[in-house]
Amino acid sequence: MRRVAVLMSVDNPEARANHAAFVQSLKQLGWVDGQNIRIETRWADGTASLIRKNATGVIALAPDAVVASGNNSMGALLQATRAVPIVFAQVSGPGGLGLR
Repeated sequence: MRRVAVLMSVDNPEARANHAAFVQSLKQLGWVDGQNIRIETRWADGTASLIRKNATGVIALAPDAVVASGNNSMGALLQATRAVPIVFAQVSGPGGLGLR
């Protein structure tokens, strides 16, 4: 079973709606959580320390890919790994993060 980790830098209604849309879109493509994919989501409260802790935690799960929401999540994941593919959303100025 494939494993995708999701790192959300904030936990609010908008972030919850975005996450639900992501899961629904995967389902429409045939990827159903618990059947043929495992989606591991970690939520943070916007604090850098919790985001870093969650980034380390999701990488320890050995996911096939990680989804990062926000600059802080992306930066923390880049510090935690360069070996796992990272898909990012809601990241401003990705060049400034070293993404080219």
